[in-house]
Amino acid sequence: MLTITLPGADDLKLEHLVLDFNGTLACDGVLLEGVPSMLGRLAPHLRIHVVTADTFGTARQALAGLPCEVVVLDAAAQSEAKRDQVQRLGSEAVACIGNGRNDLLMMGAARLAIAVTQAEGASPATLAAADVVTGRVQDALELLLHPLRLAATLRT
Repeated sequence: MLTITLPGADDLKLEHLVLDFNGTLACDGVLLEGVPSMLGRLAPHLRIHVVTADTFGTARQALAGLPCEVVVLDAAAQSEAKRDQVQRLGSEAVACIGNGRNDLLMMGAARLAIAVTQAEGASPATLAAADVVTGRVQDALELLLHPLRLAATLRT
């Protein structure tokens, strides 16, 4: 569990991290630099779930051997499937990171929603639903590895 104290607000008590793959952890189906080691550093604190449409068909191979569960979604109703995954895990204990339009409902369901912009860009609606927006997934993962950064951003 990862507990983040937020001055002026309820503590975040996170048990799960739900991530998108393409546009978030990967670009053009290739895992971004530094992501594997960062996921390894987060794994003792959070159960990691990658929920993806897997546009390039590379997610399972790219994430093989990493401490995460990979869920590849059917083409239909991806937004709802991502939201449902967060709800199954217990929304109040979930942080999520994503960028696309199909991440919007997931952002609304999770206790902590982080959007990334990166090379693929991001859906404006998804950005608006996020609690925090970063330029790179590495920065988003660093927020979880260094919770005082999140506290500084989310304090009231």
